[in-house]
Amino acid sequence: MQLMSEKGAAGGGLRERKKRATRAALAEAAVRLAAEHGAEKVTVEAISAAAGVSVRTFFNYFDSRDEAFVVIDADAGARMRRAVLEAPAELSPLAALREAMAAELAEAEQQHELWRLHAEVLHASPHLLARGVGAHMAAEADLADAIALRLRGDGGIGGPGGNGGDGPGLYPRLLAAVAGAAVRTSMDHWSAHQEEAAFLDVFHEVFTLLAAGLPAPSA
Repeated sequence: MQLMSEKGAAGGGLRERKKRATRAALAEAAVRLAAEHGAEKVTVEAISAAAGVSVRTFFNYFDSRDEAFVVIDADAGARMRRAVLEAPAELSPLAALREAMAAELAEAEQQHELWRLHAEVLHASPHLLARGVGAHMAAEADLADAIALRLRGDGGIGGPGGNGGDGPGLYPRLLAAVAGAAVRTSMDHWSAHQEEAAFLDVFHEVFTLLAAGLPAPSA
């Protein structure tokens, strides 16, 4: 699942906000058209028309039609990476990642329908699903790199858990993967129990359990 946050789009100058809004409108149009008609039947022209822009504008934001189906918000990963690196030094890596993700998920309840349609579109098309998995893995790797950089800034931890060899190291990679699983678990649970709690409450509960070391619940 790729993240999209209107709150995140609120930052930056007017020109940047307009660019983010245009990209979001194109991605949403692509997903909704694909969910209704099937991705293979949706053209760039149809996506552009639904978003109220020209085909030329479409290609200012996406290299291909398929990219519009796969990546809802290409800037989300960069925003989370920056948030992890700029989080207060007193926060643990898990807490820094939690806050970065929470900022992107602030509009999760409003975006839930679009995310559901996005998942349906990907699962209905094997080649789009493969691209989606690749995009998710790349985003996770970027987060792991940010965690490793944050740890090095705190003095580094070295060895197999830090960034002492090739790649970000075991701990950053595990933390990024676990955080991604926590988001999916939070969304799945909230989707089935929407009347019981707000999404962000579920999200924070999941991260509280992670921070506590996943103790077994009492009988």
